[in-house]
This record gives sequence, C-alpha cells and structure tokens, in this order.
Amino acid sequence: MKITAVIPTINEEKTIGQVIEGLKSIDNIEIIVVDTNSTDRTKEIAIKNGARVINVDQKGYGLAYKTGIKYAGGDIIVCMDGDGTYPHDVIKPLIQILLYDGVDFISCDRMTLRTEHSYTSLHYIGNLVLNITMRVLFKIKLTDSQSGMWVFYKSLYEKMHNLDSGMTFSEDIKIEAIKLGKFIEVPILYGVRITKPKLKTWGDGFANLFHLLIKRIKN
Repeated sequence: MKITAVIPTINEEKTIGQVIEGLKSIDNIEIIVVDTNSTDRTKEIAIKNGARVINVDQKGYGLAYKTGIKYAGGDIIVCMDGDGTYPHDVIKPLIQILLYDGVDFISCDRMTLRTEHSYTSLHYIGNLVLNITMRVLFKIKLTDSQSGMWVFYKSLYEKMHNLDSGMTFSEDIKIEAIKLGKFIEVPILYGVRITKPKLKTWGDGFANLFHLLIKRIKN
C-alpha cells in the first residue's frame, strides 16, 4: 500500500532535512510538506530532499493537515511535525500494526516514556487536564490527547466531520477516529526540541479546553 507522510512547517530549516531523510527508509512513501510562509530555507531544503511542497498562506495547524491530506495519494497517512521531536524509526512498526492487527488509527503517546528534558512538567499537567476533560465530556480515555503524530487509513479520515482548522484539530481527529474505527495509543520516545516552539502554552492550552466544552455543547 502507498504511504503518504504529511508534515506542516513554519521555519524548520534546521530539522526538516533530517526528518525527510528518516522517512525515506519507508518503502513506497510520498512526502508532502505543507509550508506556511516560512522565511528561512525550509521549502528549499524540503524540495532538495525530495519532498513535495505545498504552500498555504493562511496559518492554521489543522488547515495545514487538511491541505496535505487532501493531496495525499497514499492509502495510509503518517502525520508528524517537522521539528524532529517525533521518531521516524517507529513508523514501520506502526504501519505493520495498522495492516495486520485490524487497527484504523494509531496515536503516538508521548506521556508514558516522557522525560523532563523532552516534555516539561507544565506541559504534562496541561495535557493531563485536557485528558481528564475529554474523559468527562466525551467518555474517551486517552494518555496523550494532544499528541501530534498519527498513523491512519485515509479512508477513515474521509468519513470524519467537524475537524477544526487550528490547534484543536489534534483533539478533533482523535475524537472522530474513536467514533468511527479502532483506535489505539502507542508509547514513543519524544525528542528534545532544538527550534523555537510554535505552541503558546497558556493561550493554546485554554483554547483547547474551551474548544472541548463548546464541542460537547454542540454535540
């Protein structure tokens, strides 16, 4: 089956080449980089390393993924950041689980194997609050509700609705996947970020919490 990796980027010139090279070890893979107005050499490096680059002018974490998945030719989609924090060497085993164990969507869990260097206590507490909120509101028990690395069938994604175009896309896609198919979490070793984070800890944290409350009211 064909695999498509979708990677959203904003100024990831220090890491995007390494991320792409790591993905090339996977057979029959297409690599799509969705870039939002990078002012460094991100796009140049991505193209040089063999990725297809799609430009999106409007900011939005979810919008970048929606755009990339729309143009993906793969039967299986791999989503991950371009900052090098998510490990590429686990992707092959995850695809094997998807193919042979009847799983439709795998979300990578950063919490179980976390260290204080790769994932701060503040982020851990924030994630825990959102995990509890999701459990109370949607009866969904997750170890890492905010993970940004997933492997799933494109056919499952095409059945999903009401996916946000911002940071809360990460919550929405998991809720939809659990409703529509067999969902599991797999622990991974989350790497240390060497570039400036795009996430605004307090602002995005409260936005994600508020989004869950509104989503529950609407549903």
